[in-house]
Amino acid sequence: MTSQNKTALVTGATRGIGYELSKLFARDGYDLVVNARHIEDLEEVAAAFEESYGTSVHPIARDLSDPQTPEAIFEEVQAHALEIDVLVNNAGFGLRGAFAETDLDTELRMMQVNMVALTHLTKLFLGGMLERGSGAILNVASTAAYMPGPLMSVYYATKAYVLSFTEALASELEDSGVGVTVLCPGPTKSHFKQRAKQRRTWLRYLLREMEPERVARAGFRAVKRGRRLAVPSLQDWLVVFFYRFVPRSLLSDLVRELHKRREVD
Repeated sequence: MTSQNKTALVTGATRGIGYELSKLFARDGYDLVVNARHIEDLEEVAAAFEESYGTSVHPIARDLSDPQTPEAIFEEVQAHALEIDVLVNNAGFGLRGAFAETDLDTELRMMQVNMVALTHLTKLFLGGMLERGSGAILNVASTAAYMPGPLMSVYYATKAYVLSFTEALASELEDSGVGVTVLCPGPTKSHFKQRAKQRRTWLRYLLREMEPERVARAGFRAVKRGRRLAVPSLQDWLVVFFYRFVPRSLLSDLVRELHKRREVD
């Protein structure tokens, strides 16, 4: 894909992987539509990218946990006569804790953001890409998609959905001119672990966290090269490879132990 006169829409664009992906597209000459919850953060990102890269940035401050948000984003894009050439479904969050004890409302909002909004936005913007015979969709999943996740059961399940949905869609759209990629990073330095209440677990101690810039570069390169899957590091590839050979019942127990709190530094 060439970047001239192209526009990328990035959700969760003000922090972490989403911010770094937005920066890469802006640096490559794409105009941007950026989405997050807080207009102040979006305006700061827009001003910085417009000054640094001379790109046009349109901020949309909407919460994807609201079921009306995907349609509102689509309508605003249409109202400004914008064509979305690359859709980046990056927004998402997690929650640590035993399912019997965690907050249902938080988990329902998580499912809305991680799965439903991602699917809704893909449905809305895919039609235009198919009409033009070109475009790309990047969905951000996780290495968590490859395994059950006791103590983060709903989050892991949402990422399994993202992986399965993206791989199926990529097959459906083969030879359509629209590329579909799923990005599956492992632990990444971001605000994710604070929001998920995951700061002092064995998982965070045993697996090295990647910088979000590295994760974003892997996803960006995969989109530009038309690849279906992007796993950013050798560590992540080894984790995915290892888990494929572990019985599911044993794998569940292993992941549960990794998500237990680590009481020593």
